[in-house]
Order: sequence, then structure tokens, then C-alpha cells
Amino acid sequence: MSRTVLITGANGNIGRKLRAHFSALGWTLRLLDVNAAGDGAVQEADLSVWDAAWVERFAGVDAVIHLAGRPSPRTSWEDVQRYNIDMTMNVYEAAARQGAKRLIFASSNWTMAGHRTAEGPLTTDRPAYPVNAYGVSKLIGERLGRNYHERWGLSVVCFRIGYLQRDENLPGTQMGWNSWGQAMWLSNRDLCSAMERAVVADGVGFVVLNLMSANPGMRWDMAPAQGAIGFVPQDGVAPVLTEEMRRNEAEALDLRRMAERLDDIIGERRW
Repeated sequence: MSRTVLITGANGNIGRKLRAHFSALGWTLRLLDVNAAGDGAVQEADLSVWDAAWVERFAGVDAVIHLAGRPSPRTSWEDVQRYNIDMTMNVYEAAARQGAKRLIFASSNWTMAGHRTAEGPLTTDRPAYPVNAYGVSKLIGERLGRNYHERWGLSVVCFRIGYLQRDENLPGTQMGWNSWGQAMWLSNRDLCSAMERAVVADGVGFVVLNLMSANPGMRWDMAPAQGAIGFVPQDGVAPVLTEEMRRNEAEALDLRRMAERLDDIIGERRW
């Protein structure tokens, strides 16, 4: 069955991959981006500023896939406020007002980054632990999704997306963040399959799901994605560690312990 899907951030890494996949399915696409980059299929729009010219594009779509925003973990608080929080609020509001059937929000593994040197499975009901402004903004986007589901009845799927590189997106030691980064690898095929399932799945109210490939030994819990939308990753690669990476991970563990001790000291003082 054909679908009509609106994609924000349509000229970004994920946006371009989804456009190719959905176009091959024969779906109708409405594409928005702050920079059309000469692409006639894309409507240029700054979604951080409410404007009827782009709001009307949300009318009656089967799904909105919200990818737009500042994607870097080093994004400043100033940019996060405008492009990741204000913009996301506008997108939820437009989807609800215009009768979109579902909104799929590109959240991030950075909502759980503080658990990097801890132990145990990373389930989506484990307390979030963002360590930067970017991660906080994605957690806020998830909470907005719950709110719009409860108040408006909007169906919302939030994906805590793993490590997705540009172009071919091959796994390996070049990825960075040692075993943590490689264990979060998400293949292009699994990305597109999961997003397709998120559009077509029935009976979804509000859900937060991890989105990684089936990388051996990873801590990310993928079972809820199968239960909620019927997604099962087809790809997966075990992390490969160099000696330098092993040293980096040991140092990261030491730094975490120092930070926890400092938190305890600060918490006991009055300033």
C-alpha cells in the first residue's frame, strides 16, 4: 500500500537514504530542509520559525519523519534551544494540528551516553543519562512525543538511533568511541527497514525504541522494536579493538569514577 510521508531534514545523511528507499517503494514524499541545496524536490523551510507556508505541508500525511536539527554532540546550548527544541515543538504541533497519523522522531543514543562505562542492558525504560546539550534535547523530544500522544492522540515512535555514518557506512575501527561506537553501528539497510516498519505498523500509541543493527555483544535491547513495529535487524558486526582503543576504554572508566566522586563531593557542599 502506498504511503504519503513528510521528511524534515530531507537533505541530511539519513534523509537522503530514506528518500531513496521510500521512492523505490513508490511512496509519495513531501520534503523539507533548511537548505534545499538546489534540489527542486525539497521545499526550503526554517522549521524553528512557525510559518503557514511549511505547516500546510503536514496536512493529512501518513507519517512525519522528523530528522531536522543540529546533529552534533558538540552542539551549543544556544543552537540546541532553537534547532533541536523549538523546532521539534513546532513539528509536533504542526503534525497534530494538520492531522498527521504518526510522527517518527529521530532521537539518539546520546540520551544514554552516561551509561557508557556502566554495566547491564540498555533498555528504553532504564533512566536516561544524557551527558551534553544534544542528548538533553533528544530526551526532551521524546517527552514531547509522549505529551502529544496523550493530549492529541498522535501516534509517536521515537528511535534512539545508533551510529550511522555517511555514504556506504561500513563498520570498523575508523568509527571512533572504541567498542561503544562500533557496538552501536546501524547499517543503511536496517535503518531503512526500521523506518519503513515505523510508518506501516498498526496499533502504535507512543513508544521509544533502540535502533541499532544486531551487533554481537552489544548492550542495546532490540526486543521492543520487534514487539512494537515488527522490526528485526538483518545486519551486525562484532567490534574490533586495537590496543590503543583498549587503553582509551580503561581511561574512560577511570574518568567516570573520578567524575562520580566529584559529584558526591559537590553534592555534600553548600555554595
